[in-house]
Amino acid sequence: MENILVAGGAGFLGSHLCKKLLEAGHTVYCLDNLISGSKDNIVTLFDNPKFIFIEHDVAQPFTSVADRMAELHTIFHLASPASPNPASPRSYLSHPIETMITNSAGTHNLLLLAKDKKAKFLFASTSEVYGNPAVSPQPETYFGNVNPNGIRSVYDEGKRFGEALTWSFRRVHNVDARIIRIFNTYGPFMQKDDGRAVSAFITQAIGGVSMTIFGEGNQTRSFCYVDDLIDGIIKAMFTGGTNGEVINLGNPDERTISNLATLVKELTGSQSQIVHEGLPADDPVQRRPDITKAQKLLGWQPKISLEEGLKKTIEYFRTN
Repeated sequence: MENILVAGGAGFLGSHLCKKLLEAGHTVYCLDNLISGSKDNIVTLFDNPKFIFIEHDVAQPFTSVADRMAELHTIFHLASPASPNPASPRSYLSHPIETMITNSAGTHNLLLLAKDKKAKFLFASTSEVYGNPAVSPQPETYFGNVNPNGIRSVYDEGKRFGEALTWSFRRVHNVDARIIRIFNTYGPFMQKDDGRAVSAFITQAIGGVSMTIFGEGNQTRSFCYVDDLIDGIIKAMFTGGTNGEVINLGNPDERTISNLATLVKELTGSQSQIVHEGLPADDPVQRRPDITKAQKLLGWQPKISLEEGLKKTIEYFRTN
């Protein structure tokens, strides 16, 4: 069993990852400054003696934190706000500078820790590095079509910088590192105000208020259920031969936003009306991962259909 640090461990994905690692018998250090994460996501884990929560900003010096982890084998870097909704308090658009610093100085601090502890490192990047893609599906070899000065650039460029810094530490300091690019993910522990399409539609449908689609709704996304994604993240870290690899993780089942809204409305039995508002700047028109590498290298692909995953997520929202 290993001693594992999960940066961003109180967030949506991080909390699921912590739980899964604990179930496997590992000791888990959960690091989070709670800007976009919440202790509510990890409250059930505090009774486990192998779970250690550390409230800390990854962009700040790690001296005192590192002293609490005499031996560290593995680091998962999931720290960063991820929602593009400016109305959400958890959005990277609500914390633009913090998002840039987390993915630059924060990544640097975690890579220094990995170097000092000789720990394996995983950087959680995003499909947003592909920008508004001219290629579909998007393979890891595609360099992207990104606006470096747009409103979403604080996240896009922050993640692109984090990738470059991770690779620099691998080349210069021989850090055992891999990068995953996460496509849209949903499931229990999403926050109702996180600004993501799935949580917004479910919250609106259950509440009986209008379901808001931005633009015509013809833009596409590929939605991966969280259990499938966490399985992929763990395999990306622990499967042999992943050092030095960039790996897409997502569900290639491509849906329009209109289709998603209609499906949520049907599954909730809601009488909500679907309305349209203006499309945000730099909103990508298409997202679909090429997961060929994940299939071949990790033996991974999503198992849970969108319909099945939405039913589980709707039930979570209704009971919470």
